[in-house]
Amino acid sequence: MASVELRGLVKRYGSLAVVDDVSLTIEHGRLVCLLGPSGCGKTTTLRLIAGFVEPSAGEIRVGEQVISSPSRTVPPERRNMSMIFQSYALWPHMTVAQNVSYGLQLRKFDRDTINTKLKAILATTHLEQLAERYPGELSGGQQQRVALARALIVEPETLLLDEPLSNLDANLREEMRFEVRRLHDEYRYTTVYVTHDQSEAMTTADIIAVMNQGKIEQAGSPEEIYDRPRSEFVARFIGSSNVVKGKVLDESHLSFSGCTLRCTGGKLAPGAEGAVAIRQHAVRLWASKPDGPENIVPGTVVRQVFLGASRDYMVETADGTQIRVVASAAENIQQGAAVWLDMPPERCRALSG
Repeated sequence: MASVELRGLVKRYGSLAVVDDVSLTIEHGRLVCLLGPSGCGKTTTLRLIAGFVEPSAGEIRVGEQVISSPSRTVPPERRNMSMIFQSYALWPHMTVAQNVSYGLQLRKFDRDTINTKLKAILATTHLEQLAERYPGELSGGQQQRVALARALIVEPETLLLDEPLSNLDANLREEMRFEVRRLHDEYRYTTVYVTHDQSEAMTTADIIAVMNQGKIEQAGSPEEIYDRPRSEFVARFIGSSNVVKGKVLDESHLSFSGCTLRCTGGKLAPGAEGAVAIRQHAVRLWASKPDGPENIVPGTVVRQVFLGASRDYMVETADGTQIRVVASAAENIQQGAAVWLDMPPERCRALSG
């Protein structure tokens, strides 16, 4: 295995920078998710790592070797990387066993070695009983496991996955997230996984790199990205936080809708407009005003939806800001009712931009 390092990576098409000064180090045996909305540059970054696209600036290193730069690019077939696409790209005329072992045959392994490795990978991916079936006879999840087995059997230094679960239905996609993580823990290949689905990223990744408009907004563990977002984009994209804005009073206080909010995390810039994020489930809803001078904001319920285990509220404050609150199903406050929002200071996160 080898680390993968992106240094000031840029890819331009004309004047448009699709990947814009991206730097990231992916350590040996780690699984890093490039997460972001469509058009943010994550798939182009993966294709740059794979060698399908040449960079406009910057470089990519695997270990100490430069494999991509504007002056020199190692071709894909010499990078010792395996890539799994959205479409799986299985050979329809080959059986599962033939599909999985094809890479070893190309590398001229002897028959005994191929059979030994094939038996081991089929067992690991739970495909032993399907070895003689053809792709057309398999479910989507089974085809995905075949694609994983085919990529893993050649023992790549780096495994690349481009939205590999996007073609599966919701239940199967959830099951396969755990399968991808299980196989990673088994083989510990350095892995780069592209997805727009935050649940996939949270389930599978050691490190999540959140991308927006060609840049990495924040990179960190799933817990860090979720609990300590640094920007408004990350706060909204991961977990759909409420973001409230107002005049900054000092480094830790914000004036919002005629009330004072105390926040933690980063530092606010006094005298300017600031932003604070708080998760929907962290806001407490009260029918009467609770005690406390700070972080208590009056509002009106403008929507209430029963979801079985919880109720989803939308509360509008005096300045027109709408705050979403996820509360217990036992709390049944009707639309139009006056309420108080309790936003605990330790759950209010100051944002940098």
